[in-house]
Amino acid sequence: MSPTLNTVDIVVADMQAAIAFYARLGLAFTVDEAYPDHAGCDLPGGLHLMLDTEGFRAATQTEGRTRPSGDPRTFLAFRFDTPAAVDAKYAELTEAGHAGVQEPWDAFWGMRYATVTDPDGNGVDLYCPLAEQAAAE
Repeated sequence: MSPTLNTVDIVVADMQAAIAFYARLGLAFTVDEAYPDHAGCDLPGGLHLMLDTEGFRAATQTEGRTRPSGDPRTFLAFRFDTPAAVDAKYAELTEAGHAGVQEPWDAFWGMRYATVTDPDGNGVDLYCPLAEQAAAE
């Protein structure tokens, strides 16, 4: 039997800042009453996204874990209905103080694409397929 990927866990420094960031992208996290340093959000298709504070993860792992540095190594990608929605969300997030990595552009692979980082420096892509948009018009 093959394993099933059904959960992604993001380690965060500030739970409330992370929840506020992802709320701007339409995600509603529920903080675990028994473990306030852990929150979860059920996504379409059966995927579950979790947030765990650095302290929570440190308590569940062997010693020696250090925070990654440098460019994001993992990206979450959020699909939008229109290129204008990508542009608007990028503007909203960067105006709220989140770092823009790539301003919106029409990528050579056929998508309107932009990238920001969440409060912990994780990459968050915003995109809309251009061909589907053109077909809908």
